[in-house]
Amino acid sequence: MSRSKRKKTRHFVRQQPRKPIDLPPFDKYWHYMESVQAPEVDAEFFEKVYRRIHQLEPKVLQEDFCGTHAVCCEWVKRHESYRAVGVDIDPEPIQYGAEHYQSQLQQDQCDRIQIVEGDVLQHTHSVSADIVVALNFSYFCFKERSILKNYFTKTYERLAPRGLFFMDCFGGSKCSEPNEEETEHADLKFSYFWDQKQFDPINNASQFAIHFKRYGEDKREDVFTYNWRMWSIAELRDLLEEVGFKRVHVYWEMHDEDGDGNGEYEPVTQAEDCEAWVAYVIGEK
Repeated sequence: MSRSKRKKTRHFVRQQPRKPIDLPPFDKYWHYMESVQAPEVDAEFFEKVYRRIHQLEPKVLQEDFCGTHAVCCEWVKRHESYRAVGVDIDPEPIQYGAEHYQSQLQQDQCDRIQIVEGDVLQHTHSVSADIVVALNFSYFCFKERSILKNYFTKTYERLAPRGLFFMDCFGGSKCSEPNEEETEHADLKFSYFWDQKQFDPINNASQFAIHFKRYGEDKREDVFTYNWRMWSIAELRDLLEEVGFKRVHVYWEMHDEDGDGNGEYEPVTQAEDCEAWVAYVIGEK
């Protein structure tokens, strides 16, 4: 699912070049960034929505499940007073982000980032966040309602007064059946594949994978894999309200004249059903 690039994925069947192309060594995190992330756009969106709701400047952002913590890096670039905290349980992407993204920052920007290797369900810190984000559907890893409610409770406690909690979410009829989508990045000489391998309608358990194929090379299968529960917006809203959030906003992706997602998100109270949709669910403390 190409969320952060703000483009609707499409099916492609292309004949690959017959001769091998001279490419650098395969870098899964670089390919992931180019396919599904746009941290600069994300940081701008979070700031804009916070200003729209509160008419105030947010200062501290916490990126849960931060991976390479690219959003943290973009956040501290936006203003000299902005600070960021990233939390992730996996040391490998944290190290990658330090080497490839954080290393490009100025020293004063680096000083305003704190990266924690740990479980988001256990992590505590002394800084209250104006914004907490859980992106790339990462919280779908919590399959039990009680565990997800516990995470929301801890998130509520970490937020400063007037804090906002951003989650992205996706769904639609197409997400309830096995299917594979290919997005071709011709300028970068590779294709990205979003593969829904399995869906269980009894408990909404789903298995997904990301594959890549560089021109002139074999397809790399299961570069990233996910074992998730598909949570609906209604379920998320109910849980957020249960743990204390006073208001829940839904920002829905708008569409262009062809009916494809255009990358612009606006607040809605109702939405038209479609095969595949992407939205932000935002809890307001």
